[in-house]
Amino acid sequence: MRSGKRKQPFCFDVGDGAIFAFAGLWDRWRAQHGAAVDTFTILTTTANHLLEGVHDRMPVILPPERYDLWLDPQIQDTAVMGLLRPFDAGCMRSYPVSARLNSVGNDDAECSTPIEPVAGTPSLFD
Repeated sequence: MRSGKRKQPFCFDVGDGAIFAFAGLWDRWRAQHGAAVDTFTILTTTANHLLEGVHDRMPVILPPERYDLWLDPQIQDTAVMGLLRPFDAGCMRSYPVSARLNSVGNDDAECSTPIEPVAGTPSLFD
């Protein structure tokens, strides 16, 4: 969220901050010069209610009970199509975090620690 030139970053997480997985695709292929190239993409879907005020799409978040299905190389494409949908917004939360997050030089737990919103910065969901 932006207020003038100031941005208020937010953290979005699942449950009580548990680790979660995105649906992604990975491939290794050979470039013309013969070097192996690893490529990766994260799949997106329509934003759920929690994220729709920020963006019109979101990463596909996989429920833990579906990790094995997603990773099974024997599964046909149609079997996983039901996983490519918005994650339940009721199982997620959002909270403001420090603007330290806006610098790639900061890579520590403080970047995702909840803070009080900066005065005068509109709420993400207003």
